[in-house]
Amino acid sequence: MYESDIIVIGAGPAGVMAATRAAELGASTTLVTREALGGMAADDGPVPVRTLAQAARLMRGAGKLEGFGIRTGAPVLDYPQLLQRVSAVVGQVQRDASLRRDIGRLGITLHENTGNARFLDPHTIETASGLRLQARQFILCTGGVSRRLSVPGAELTATHSDAWALKQVPKSIVVVGAGATGAQVASIFSAFGSRIHLFQRASRIIPTEDEEVSAAVAAAFRAQGIDVREDFGTIDSFERTGAGIRMNFSRNGVQGSVEAELAVVAAGWVADTEGLNLQAAGVQLDARGYVVVDATLRTSAPHIRAAGDITGRWMLVPQAVQGGWIAATNAASGTDQTQEGAIHPTGGFTEPEYASVGMTEAKALLAHDVVKAVVRFDETVRTIIDERTGGFCKLLVDRGSRNILGCHVVGERAVEMVQVVAIAMASGLKVDELVRVPLSFPTYTGILVRAAFRAVEQLGAESRWSPP
Repeated sequence: MYESDIIVIGAGPAGVMAATRAAELGASTTLVTREALGGMAADDGPVPVRTLAQAARLMRGAGKLEGFGIRTGAPVLDYPQLLQRVSAVVGQVQRDASLRRDIGRLGITLHENTGNARFLDPHTIETASGLRLQARQFILCTGGVSRRLSVPGAELTATHSDAWALKQVPKSIVVVGAGATGAQVASIFSAFGSRIHLFQRASRIIPTEDEEVSAAVAAAFRAQGIDVREDFGTIDSFERTGAGIRMNFSRNGVQGSVEAELAVVAAGWVADTEGLNLQAAGVQLDARGYVVVDATLRTSAPHIRAAGDITGRWMLVPQAVQGGWIAATNAASGTDQTQEGAIHPTGGFTEPEYASVGMTEAKALLAHDVVKAVVRFDETVRTIIDERTGGFCKLLVDRGSRNILGCHVVGERAVEMVQVVAIAMASGLKVDELVRVPLSFPTYTGILVRAAFRAVEQLGAESRWSPP
Protein backbone atom coordinates (compact mmCIF):
# COMPACT_ATOMS: atom_id res chain seq x y z
CA MET A 1 0.00 0.00 0.00
CA TYR A 2 1.51 3.33 -1.09
CA GLU A 3 1.48 6.42 1.11
CA SER A 4 0.35 8.62 -1.78
CA ASP A 5 -1.20 8.14 -5.17
CA ILE A 6 1.15 10.73 -6.64
CA ILE A 7 4.38 12.33 -5.46
CA VAL A 8 5.46 15.49 -7.26
CA ILE A 9 9.17 16.31 -6.97
CA GLY A 10 9.90 20.01 -7.35
CA ALA A 11 7.70 22.97 -6.35
CA GLY A 12 8.29 25.45 -9.14
CA PRO A 13 5.51 26.45 -11.54
CA ALA A 14 5.22 22.98 -13.09
CA GLY A 15 5.35 21.15 -9.79
CA VAL A 16 2.82 23.31 -7.96
CA MET A 17 0.38 23.04 -10.85
CA ALA A 18 0.91 19.28 -11.08
CA ALA A 19 0.26 18.83 -7.37
CA THR A 20 -2.85 21.01 -7.24
CA ARG A 21 -4.31 19.46 -10.40
CA ALA A 22 -3.72 15.92 -9.15
CA ALA A 23 -5.37 16.76 -5.83
CA GLU A 24 -8.32 18.42 -7.57
CA LEU A 25 -8.88 15.16 -9.42
CA GLY A 26 -9.03 13.25 -6.15
CA ALA A 27 -5.53 11.79 -5.99
CA SER A 28 -3.79 11.74 -2.62
CA THR A 29 -0.84 13.96 -3.42
CA THR A 30 2.54 14.76 -1.84
CA LEU A 31 4.70 17.67 -2.98
CA VAL A 32 8.42 17.46 -2.19
CA THR A 33 10.78 20.38 -2.78
CA ARG A 34 14.50 20.75 -2.15
CA GLU A 35 14.11 24.36 -1.05
CA ALA A 36 11.14 26.67 -0.52
CA LEU A 37 7.85 26.63 -2.39
CA GLY A 38 7.97 28.54 -5.67
CA GLY A 39 11.12 27.15 -7.25
CA MET A 40 13.33 29.01 -9.70
CA ALA A 41 10.52 31.23 -11.01
CA ALA A 42 10.08 32.80 -7.58
CA ASP A 43 13.66 33.11 -6.35
CA ASP A 44 15.86 33.04 -9.48
CA GLY A 45 13.64 33.62 -12.49
CA PRO A 46 10.83 35.90 -13.64
CA VAL A 47 10.00 37.37 -10.23
CA PRO A 48 13.45 38.82 -9.34
CA VAL A 49 14.31 39.45 -13.00
CA ARG A 50 11.15 41.47 -13.59
CA THR A 51 11.80 43.42 -10.38
CA LEU A 52 15.30 44.34 -11.56
CA ALA A 53 13.97 45.09 -15.04
CA GLN A 54 11.42 47.46 -13.51
CA ALA A 55 14.23 49.31 -11.73
CA ALA A 56 16.13 49.53 -15.03
CA ARG A 57 12.98 50.81 -16.73
CA LEU A 58 12.53 53.49 -14.08
CA MET A 59 16.17 54.55 -14.46
CA ARG A 60 15.68 55.00 -18.20
CA GLY A 61 12.31 56.65 -17.70
CA ALA A 62 13.85 59.25 -15.42
CA GLY A 63 15.71 60.55 -18.45
CA LYS A 64 12.40 61.42 -20.11
CA LEU A 65 10.92 63.42 -17.23
CA GLU A 66 12.23 66.79 -18.33
CA GLY A 67 10.48 66.38 -21.69
CA PHE A 68 7.19 66.30 -19.76
CA GLY A 69 8.05 69.41 -17.76
CA ILE A 70 9.19 67.51 -14.66
CA ARG A 71 12.55 68.64 -13.30
CA THR A 72 14.49 66.42 -10.92
CA GLY A 73 18.10 65.55 -10.29
CA ALA A 74 19.91 62.75 -12.10
CA PRO A 75 18.82 59.34 -10.75
CA VAL A 76 21.30 57.51 -8.55
CA LEU A 77 21.01 53.75 -8.09
CA ASP A 78 21.34 52.37 -4.57
CA TYR A 79 21.95 48.76 -5.56
CA PRO A 80 21.90 47.23 -2.05
CA GLN A 81 18.52 48.88 -1.48
CA LEU A 82 17.29 47.51 -4.80
CA LEU A 83 18.36 44.02 -3.74
CA GLN A 84 16.36 44.50 -0.54
CA ARG A 85 13.36 45.32 -2.72
CA VAL A 86 13.97 42.18 -4.79
CA SER A 87 14.18 40.08 -1.63
CA ALA A 88 10.99 41.64 -0.29
CA VAL A 89 9.13 40.96 -3.53
CA VAL A 90 10.30 37.34 -3.63
CA GLY A 91 9.30 36.89 0.01
CA GLN A 92 5.88 38.41 -0.54
CA VAL A 93 5.26 36.22 -3.59
CA GLN A 94 6.24 33.12 -1.66
CA ARG A 95 4.13 34.09 1.37
CA ASP A 96 1.06 35.67 -0.14
CA ALA A 97 0.57 34.00 -3.49
CA SER A 98 -2.37 31.64 -3.67
CA LEU A 99 -0.03 28.63 -3.87
CA ARG A 100 -0.04 27.84 -0.16
CA ARG A 101 -3.75 28.45 0.23
CA ASP A 102 -4.49 26.04 -2.61
CA ILE A 103 -2.13 23.43 -1.22
CA GLY A 104 -3.77 23.62 2.18
CA ARG A 105 -7.29 23.71 0.77
CA LEU A 106 -6.71 20.62 -1.34
CA GLY A 107 -5.10 18.59 1.41
CA ILE A 108 -1.73 18.22 -0.34
CA THR A 109 1.08 17.02 1.90
CA LEU A 110 3.93 19.52 1.48
CA HIS A 111 7.56 18.81 2.40
CA GLU A 112 9.76 21.89 1.95
CA ASN A 113 13.53 22.32 2.33
CA THR A 114 14.15 18.59 2.16
CA GLY A 115 17.35 18.78 0.14
CA ASN A 116 17.75 16.60 -2.93
CA ALA A 117 15.42 13.65 -3.43
CA ARG A 118 16.67 10.39 -4.95
CA PHE A 119 14.99 7.21 -6.10
CA LEU A 120 15.81 4.07 -4.15
CA ASP A 121 13.59 1.95 -6.40
CA PRO A 122 10.84 2.69 -8.95
CA HIS A 123 8.30 3.59 -6.26
CA THR A 124 10.44 4.91 -3.38
CA ILE A 125 12.34 8.16 -2.87
CA GLU A 126 14.56 9.36 -0.07
CA THR A 127 15.44 13.00 0.63
CA ALA A 128 18.63 14.46 2.03
CA SER A 129 16.67 15.40 5.14
CA GLY A 130 15.90 11.73 5.79
CA LEU A 131 12.33 11.40 4.49
CA ARG A 132 11.50 8.11 2.80
CA LEU A 133 8.30 8.23 0.75
CA GLN A 134 6.47 5.83 -1.56
CA ALA A 135 3.86 6.46 -4.25
CA ARG A 136 2.03 4.72 -7.03
CA GLN A 137 3.05 7.43 -9.53
CA PHE A 138 5.55 10.30 -9.73
CA ILE A 139 5.78 13.59 -11.60
CA LEU A 140 9.27 15.05 -12.00
CA CYS A 141 9.39 18.87 -11.99
CA THR A 142 12.87 19.69 -10.70
CA GLY A 143 13.55 22.27 -13.42
CA GLY A 144 16.88 23.25 -14.92
CA VAL A 145 20.19 24.87 -14.04
CA SER A 146 22.57 27.09 -15.96
CA ARG A 147 24.85 25.25 -18.37
CA ARG A 148 28.54 25.62 -17.60
CA LEU A 149 31.16 25.98 -20.31
CA SER A 150 33.90 23.37 -20.64
CA VAL A 151 36.84 25.63 -21.49
CA PRO A 152 39.95 26.47 -19.45
CA GLY A 153 39.14 29.01 -16.78
CA ALA A 154 35.38 28.47 -16.94
CA GLU A 155 35.33 28.23 -13.14
CA LEU A 156 36.13 31.95 -13.07
CA THR A 157 32.82 32.86 -14.69
CA ALA A 158 29.46 33.56 -13.09
CA THR A 159 25.93 32.50 -14.00
CA HIS A 160 22.93 34.78 -14.32
CA SER A 161 22.00 33.72 -10.77
CA ASP A 162 25.30 35.14 -9.51
CA ALA A 163 24.61 38.35 -11.41
CA TRP A 164 21.29 38.87 -9.64
CA ALA A 165 23.03 38.37 -6.29
CA LEU A 166 25.86 40.91 -6.79
CA LYS A 167 26.45 43.34 -3.93
CA GLN A 168 27.37 46.19 -6.24
CA VAL A 169 27.09 47.00 -9.94
CA PRO A 170 30.27 46.07 -11.86
CA LYS A 171 31.85 48.71 -14.06
CA SER A 172 31.92 46.20 -16.93
CA ILE A 173 30.47 42.76 -17.73
CA VAL A 174 31.10 40.26 -20.50
CA VAL A 175 27.86 38.36 -21.13
CA VAL A 176 28.30 35.11 -23.05
CA GLY A 177 25.10 34.01 -24.74
CA ALA A 178 22.41 36.33 -26.04
CA GLY A 179 19.30 34.25 -25.70
CA ALA A 180 16.49 35.50 -23.46
CA THR A 181 18.50 35.28 -20.24
CA GLY A 182 21.70 36.82 -21.57
CA ALA A 183 19.81 39.63 -23.27
CA GLN A 184 18.04 40.47 -20.01
CA VAL A 185 21.31 40.49 -18.02
CA ALA A 186 22.85 42.79 -20.63
CA SER A 187 19.89 45.14 -20.79
CA ILE A 188 19.37 45.46 -17.03
CA PHE A 189 22.99 46.07 -16.08
CA SER A 190 23.50 48.45 -18.99
CA ALA A 191 20.74 50.61 -17.49
CA PHE A 192 22.50 50.39 -14.13
CA GLY A 193 25.67 51.82 -15.68
CA SER A 194 27.79 48.75 -16.51
CA ARG A 195 29.72 48.65 -19.76
CA ILE A 196 28.33 45.54 -21.45
CA HIS A 197 30.03 43.27 -23.99
CA LEU A 198 27.38 40.85 -25.29
CA PHE A 199 28.77 37.84 -27.16
CA GLN A 200 26.56 35.56 -29.24
CA ARG A 201 27.98 32.56 -31.08
CA ALA A 202 25.02 32.41 -33.49
CA SER A 203 24.55 34.93 -36.27
CA ARG A 204 21.99 36.93 -34.30
CA ILE A 205 20.90 37.57 -30.72
CA ILE A 206 17.70 36.02 -29.29
CA PRO A 207 17.88 33.55 -32.21
CA THR A 208 14.58 31.78 -31.49
CA GLU A 209 12.70 35.00 -32.22
CA ASP A 210 11.67 36.40 -35.59
CA GLU A 211 14.64 37.79 -37.54
CA GLU A 212 13.25 41.33 -37.56
CA VAL A 213 12.81 41.16 -33.79
CA SER A 214 16.44 40.09 -33.33
CA ALA A 215 17.67 42.86 -35.63
CA ALA A 216 15.60 45.55 -33.90
CA VAL A 217 16.67 44.56 -30.39
CA ALA A 218 20.33 44.33 -31.46
CA ALA A 219 20.14 47.80 -33.04
CA ALA A 220 18.55 49.23 -29.89
CA PHE A 221 21.21 47.61 -27.71
CA ARG A 222 23.98 49.11 -29.81
CA ALA A 223 22.32 52.52 -29.67
CA GLN A 224 22.38 52.24 -25.86
CA GLY A 225 26.13 51.59 -25.95
CA ILE A 226 26.07 47.80 -25.54
CA ASP A 227 28.89 46.12 -27.46
CA VAL A 228 27.00 43.39 -29.37
CA ARG A 229 29.20 40.80 -31.06
CA GLU A 230 27.38 38.17 -33.09
CA ASP A 231 29.02 35.19 -34.80
CA PHE A 232 32.17 35.89 -32.77
CA GLY A 233 33.70 32.40 -33.09
CA THR A 234 34.64 30.16 -30.17
CA ILE A 235 35.86 30.79 -26.65
CA ASP A 236 39.40 29.54 -26.00
CA SER A 237 39.77 30.37 -22.33
CA PHE A 238 39.11 32.69 -19.42
CA GLU A 239 41.85 34.09 -17.21
CA ARG A 240 42.16 36.44 -14.28
CA THR A 241 43.47 39.95 -14.75
CA GLY A 242 44.24 42.74 -12.33
CA ALA A 243 40.87 44.34 -13.06
CA GLY A 244 38.75 41.19 -13.31
CA ILE A 245 38.64 38.60 -16.07
CA ARG A 246 39.75 38.24 -19.66
CA MET A 247 37.93 36.12 -22.24
CA ASN A 248 40.07 34.85 -25.12
CA PHE A 249 38.28 33.84 -28.30
CA SER A 250 39.07 33.10 -31.93
CA ARG A 251 37.35 33.07 -35.29
CA ASN A 252 38.85 31.63 -38.46
CA GLY A 253 42.28 31.58 -36.85
CA VAL A 254 42.14 35.20 -35.74
CA GLN A 255 42.62 35.67 -31.99
CA GLY A 256 40.74 38.21 -29.92
CA SER A 257 40.11 39.05 -26.29
CA VAL A 258 37.92 41.23 -24.11
CA GLU A 259 38.29 42.22 -20.46
CA ALA A 260 35.72 43.11 -17.83
CA GLU A 261 35.19 43.02 -14.08
CA LEU A 262 32.79 40.09 -14.43
CA ALA A 263 31.98 37.41 -17.00
CA VAL A 264 28.46 36.00 -16.96
CA VAL A 265 27.71 32.83 -18.91
CA ALA A 266 24.10 32.51 -20.09
CA ALA A 267 24.61 29.71 -22.59
CA GLY A 268 21.43 27.78 -21.96
CA TRP A 269 19.97 25.36 -19.46
CA VAL A 270 20.44 21.72 -18.55
CA ALA A 271 18.00 19.52 -16.68
CA ASP A 272 18.40 19.51 -12.90
CA THR A 273 18.56 15.73 -12.50
CA GLU A 274 21.77 15.43 -10.51
CA GLY A 275 21.25 13.19 -7.51
CA LEU A 276 17.79 11.96 -8.54
CA ASN A 277 19.25 8.50 -9.30
CA LEU A 278 16.82 8.14 -12.19
CA GLN A 279 18.31 4.87 -13.35
CA ALA A 280 16.88 3.24 -10.21
CA ALA A 281 13.43 4.28 -11.43
CA GLY A 282 13.98 3.30 -15.07
CA VAL A 283 13.84 6.88 -16.36
CA GLN A 284 15.94 7.57 -19.45
CA LEU A 285 17.71 10.80 -20.43
CA ASP A 286 18.35 12.01 -23.97
CA ALA A 287 21.76 12.91 -25.40
CA ARG A 288 21.48 16.45 -23.96
CA GLY A 289 20.67 15.20 -20.47
CA TYR A 290 16.94 15.98 -20.47
CA VAL A 291 14.28 13.52 -19.33
CA VAL A 292 12.77 11.77 -22.35
CA VAL A 293 8.98 12.14 -22.49
CA ASP A 294 6.34 11.33 -25.07
CA ALA A 295 3.57 13.69 -26.18
CA THR A 296 1.60 12.87 -23.00
CA LEU A 297 4.65 13.68 -20.83
CA ARG A 298 5.17 10.05 -19.82
CA THR A 299 8.78 9.02 -19.30
CA SER A 300 10.36 5.66 -20.16
CA ALA A 301 8.99 4.46 -16.81
CA PRO A 302 5.20 4.06 -17.30
CA HIS A 303 4.35 5.32 -13.80
CA ILE A 304 6.51 8.46 -13.99
CA ARG A 305 5.81 11.67 -15.87
CA ALA A 306 7.83 14.87 -16.17
CA ALA A 307 7.01 18.50 -16.90
CA GLY A 308 8.78 21.83 -17.18
CA ASP A 309 12.45 22.58 -17.82
CA ILE A 310 13.54 19.05 -16.93
CA THR A 311 12.13 17.88 -20.28
CA GLY A 312 14.12 20.39 -22.35
CA ARG A 313 11.00 21.73 -24.02
CA TRP A 314 9.99 25.42 -24.08
CA MET A 315 11.76 26.31 -20.80
CA LEU A 316 9.21 28.99 -19.98
CA VAL A 317 6.92 29.44 -16.97
CA PRO A 318 3.54 29.37 -18.78
CA GLN A 319 4.51 26.24 -20.69
CA ALA A 320 5.81 24.63 -17.50
CA VAL A 321 2.48 25.33 -15.80
CA GLN A 322 0.62 23.88 -18.76
CA GLY A 323 2.87 20.83 -18.72
CA GLY A 324 2.27 20.29 -15.02
CA TRP A 325 -1.48 20.41 -15.60
CA ILE A 326 -1.30 17.88 -18.45
CA ALA A 327 1.05 15.51 -16.63
CA ALA A 328 -1.13 15.50 -13.52
CA THR A 329 -4.35 15.14 -15.48
CA ASN A 330 -2.99 12.10 -17.28
CA ALA A 331 -1.51 10.60 -14.12
CA ALA A 332 -4.65 11.04 -12.00
CA SER A 333 -7.25 10.29 -14.67
CA GLY A 334 -5.51 7.81 -16.93
CA THR A 335 -6.02 10.09 -19.94
CA ASP A 336 -3.60 10.82 -22.77
CA GLN A 337 -3.80 14.58 -23.23
CA THR A 338 -0.87 16.20 -25.01
CA GLN A 339 0.95 19.51 -24.95
CA GLU A 340 1.45 19.55 -28.70
CA GLY A 341 -0.05 22.25 -30.88
CA ALA A 342 -0.68 24.73 -28.09
CA ILE A 343 -0.18 28.49 -28.34
CA HIS A 344 3.10 29.53 -26.73
CA PRO A 345 3.68 33.30 -26.35
CA THR A 346 7.23 34.31 -25.40
CA GLY A 347 8.91 37.56 -24.50
CA GLY A 348 11.80 39.28 -22.79
CA PHE A 349 11.89 42.14 -20.29
CA THR A 350 14.72 43.95 -22.02
CA GLU A 351 14.88 47.54 -23.22
CA PRO A 352 13.16 47.49 -25.60
CA GLU A 353 10.81 44.68 -24.66
CA TYR A 354 10.16 42.04 -27.29
CA ALA A 355 7.50 39.36 -27.57
CA SER A 356 6.17 36.83 -30.03
CA VAL A 357 3.47 34.23 -30.49
CA GLY A 358 2.98 31.74 -33.29
CA MET A 359 5.19 31.32 -36.33
CA THR A 360 8.13 33.48 -37.27
CA GLU A 361 7.89 35.03 -40.71
CA ALA A 362 10.54 32.66 -42.09
CA LYS A 363 8.68 29.60 -40.84
CA ALA A 364 5.29 30.86 -41.99
CA LEU A 365 6.57 31.44 -45.53
CA LEU A 366 7.55 27.78 -45.81
CA ALA A 367 3.96 26.56 -45.68
CA HIS A 368 1.62 29.50 -46.16
CA ASP A 369 0.69 32.32 -48.51
CA VAL A 370 1.49 35.00 -45.96
CA VAL A 371 0.03 38.47 -45.59
CA LYS A 372 2.33 40.62 -43.47
CA ALA A 373 1.10 43.79 -41.79
CA VAL A 374 3.49 46.06 -39.90
CA VAL A 375 2.69 49.06 -37.72
CA ARG A 376 5.63 51.15 -36.52
CA PHE A 377 5.44 52.58 -33.03
CA ASP A 378 6.33 56.06 -34.28
CA GLU A 379 2.97 56.26 -36.11
CA THR A 380 0.62 55.43 -33.23
CA VAL A 381 -0.98 57.83 -30.79
CA ARG A 382 -0.23 56.22 -27.42
CA THR A 383 3.44 55.66 -28.20
CA ILE A 384 3.80 59.28 -29.28
CA ILE A 385 2.10 60.47 -26.07
CA ASP A 386 4.42 58.33 -23.92
CA GLU A 387 7.52 59.14 -26.02
CA ARG A 388 8.02 55.41 -26.58
CA THR A 389 8.13 55.47 -30.36
CA GLY A 390 10.84 52.87 -30.94
CA GLY A 391 9.56 49.51 -32.14
CA PHE A 392 6.94 47.82 -34.28
CA CYS A 393 4.12 45.31 -34.35
CA LYS A 394 4.11 42.67 -37.10
CA LEU A 395 1.07 40.50 -37.74
CA LEU A 396 1.23 37.43 -40.02
CA VAL A 397 -1.95 36.08 -41.59
CA ASP A 398 -2.68 33.16 -43.91
CA ARG A 399 -4.25 34.58 -47.08
CA GLY A 400 -6.56 31.65 -47.75
CA SER A 401 -7.92 30.84 -44.31
CA ARG A 402 -7.46 34.35 -42.88
CA ASN A 403 -6.12 32.72 -39.72
CA ILE A 404 -3.55 34.60 -37.65
CA LEU A 405 -0.24 32.75 -37.96
CA GLY A 406 1.89 34.86 -35.66
CA CYS A 407 2.58 38.22 -34.09
CA HIS A 408 5.93 39.81 -33.26
CA VAL A 409 6.34 43.02 -31.27
CA VAL A 410 9.34 45.10 -30.24
CA GLY A 411 8.79 48.07 -27.97
CA GLU A 412 6.94 49.29 -24.91
CA ARG A 413 4.35 46.81 -23.50
CA ALA A 414 5.34 44.22 -26.12
CA VAL A 415 4.89 41.30 -23.73
CA GLU A 416 1.41 42.46 -22.70
CA MET A 417 0.34 43.12 -26.30
CA VAL A 418 1.22 39.66 -27.51
CA GLN A 419 -0.96 38.04 -24.86
CA VAL A 420 -4.02 39.48 -26.62
CA VAL A 421 -3.00 37.87 -29.92
CA ALA A 422 -2.34 34.58 -28.13
CA ILE A 423 -5.90 34.62 -26.81
CA ALA A 424 -7.23 35.47 -30.28
CA MET A 425 -5.26 32.62 -31.85
CA ALA A 426 -6.30 30.12 -29.17
CA SER A 427 -9.93 31.15 -29.72
CA GLY A 428 -9.68 30.68 -33.50
CA LEU A 429 -10.39 34.37 -34.10
CA LYS A 430 -9.76 35.29 -37.72
CA VAL A 431 -8.12 38.57 -38.64
CA ASP A 432 -11.44 39.92 -39.97
CA GLU A 433 -12.93 39.41 -36.50
CA LEU A 434 -9.93 40.86 -34.64
CA VAL A 435 -10.15 44.07 -36.65
CA ARG A 436 -13.73 44.61 -35.43
CA VAL A 437 -12.88 44.50 -31.73
CA PRO A 438 -13.23 48.14 -30.51
CA LEU A 439 -10.27 48.29 -28.12
CA SER A 440 -9.90 51.38 -25.96
CA PHE A 441 -8.11 54.44 -27.35
CA PRO A 442 -5.30 55.37 -27.02
CA THR A 443 -3.72 52.11 -25.90
CA TYR A 444 -0.83 49.87 -26.84
CA THR A 445 -3.11 46.91 -27.50
CA GLY A 446 -5.01 49.10 -29.93
CA ILE A 447 -1.93 48.88 -32.16
CA LEU A 448 -2.89 45.24 -32.78
CA VAL A 449 -6.20 46.28 -34.31
CA ARG A 450 -4.40 48.73 -36.58
CA ALA A 451 -2.13 45.90 -37.73
CA ALA A 452 -5.17 43.67 -38.29
CA PHE A 453 -6.82 46.44 -40.31
CA ARG A 454 -3.77 46.67 -42.57
CA ALA A 455 -3.82 42.91 -43.06
CA VAL A 456 -7.49 43.01 -44.01
CA GLU A 457 -6.76 45.81 -46.48
CA GLN A 458 -4.18 43.59 -48.19
CA LEU A 459 -6.68 40.73 -48.29
CA GLY A 460 -8.99 42.94 -50.29
CA ALA A 461 -11.89 42.71 -47.89
CA GLU A 462 -13.83 45.64 -46.49
CA SER A 463 -13.56 46.34 -42.80
CA ARG A 464 -16.57 47.76 -40.95
CA TRP A 465 -14.46 50.52 -39.49
CA SER A 466 -11.00 51.94 -39.47
CA PRO A 467 -9.16 52.18 -36.16
CA PRO A 468 -7.95 55.65 -35.15
